[in-house]
Amino acid sequence: MTTIAMILAGGEGTRLTVLSEQRAKPAVPFAGKFRIIDFTLSNCVNSGIYTIGVLTQYRPHSLNDHIAIGKPWDLDRTRGGVRLLQPYQGRGNQNWYAGTADAIHQNMNFVTEQNADEVIILSGDHIYKMDYGPMLAYHREQNADLTIAVMPVPMEEASRYGIMEVAEDGSITQFYEKPKEDRGNLASMGIYIFNARMLEQRLNEGTKETPREDFGKHVVPAMLAAGDRVFAYRFEGYWVDVGTIDSYWATNLELVQPNPALDLYNEDWPLHTKSEERPPAKIGPQAKVVQSMVSNGCVVRGLVENSVLSPGVYVSPGAVVRDSIVMNDTWIGPGALIEKSVVDKQVVVGAGAQIGVGDAAVVNEKMPDRLAFGITVIGKGAEIPDGARVGTNVLINSDRRAKDFPADGEVKDGQTI
Repeated sequence: MTTIAMILAGGEGTRLTVLSEQRAKPAVPFAGKFRIIDFTLSNCVNSGIYTIGVLTQYRPHSLNDHIAIGKPWDLDRTRGGVRLLQPYQGRGNQNWYAGTADAIHQNMNFVTEQNADEVIILSGDHIYKMDYGPMLAYHREQNADLTIAVMPVPMEEASRYGIMEVAEDGSITQFYEKPKEDRGNLASMGIYIFNARMLEQRLNEGTKETPREDFGKHVVPAMLAAGDRVFAYRFEGYWVDVGTIDSYWATNLELVQPNPALDLYNEDWPLHTKSEERPPAKIGPQAKVVQSMVSNGCVVRGLVENSVLSPGVYVSPGAVVRDSIVMNDTWIGPGALIEKSVVDKQVVVGAGAQIGVGDAAVVNEKMPDRLAFGITVIGKGAEIPDGARVGTNVLINSDRRAKDFPADGEVKDGQTI
């Protein structure tokens, strides 16, 4: 049986606010030196799947640069390997992908070129380790047309997912896409294994009246209505959708705990990425690093506590970084304080500046649904003036300069610059 993987990596990730403004969500840095998509790519190669299409759309440049020919994942192959699939315009073809299923439909030629018997469709924006082998074996045992990976989620989050009802034999009887009312909490993980011929048949049935643009909204309900063999595969490992600022922050900081649920150090299931050649991390004479992850190229001369530093971060003497995520090549000035914040790449934090200090109960005025948990977010390339005081639930957009800040340097809780 020939199995290929198709990774959906075109999402905007709007709930990540400024972190996904200049890059696709799967390209957002995670756990210091990695990107979110590294988890899905590594799962594929560790599961023995070496023919992979990556479907990009929104802001694909950093993702294209990161994956390139796939060498870090052993995907630079003459046969198989990784191929980046962008939307294109041709005679009779639409331009942008209208949804998850439409993205696959527009690239079915890639599937047929590989003579695939099975297609495993994955999201490029989830954090998890999973061997797809047992799920593929289950799919074949059930002689299924479609198998969906499922796991229970907290009831209060169920409306964010596709929720399903499953019979005793494992077959799916009902599928509800992001239901408003209580339909249980057995959620789709966005991992689908299709019989390739059935996938093509169902996608080709799409019309204006009965579209086939989205798997959850259109394709799965259509297959259930047609009596196709649709089964649920229960996954019991670690899986997180880091689609919000608070889940992104919390999932990163879980990794610095003594025994995190996600083990990055297991040599039996390596996590591959494109690494930059940088010198080892350097800890200065006045520095103190407590329960943190410090990536290569960092220079720490201050205090770093319960935080994750990406490559090339500089922490000046007297500076304090606490409960925060700081991305590549950020410079933190002498005496500066960063608390409970997510700081994007190439940010300059002026001497004596304070970030993330204030009343966490004050939500962000412009994004009350996205910045309400006391986390402050600083966009890529921003410059925080010397002595500035930036409150909690604050959003500083990319490339802001001193002139964009109030004259007294104080950005109150819940404000946006």
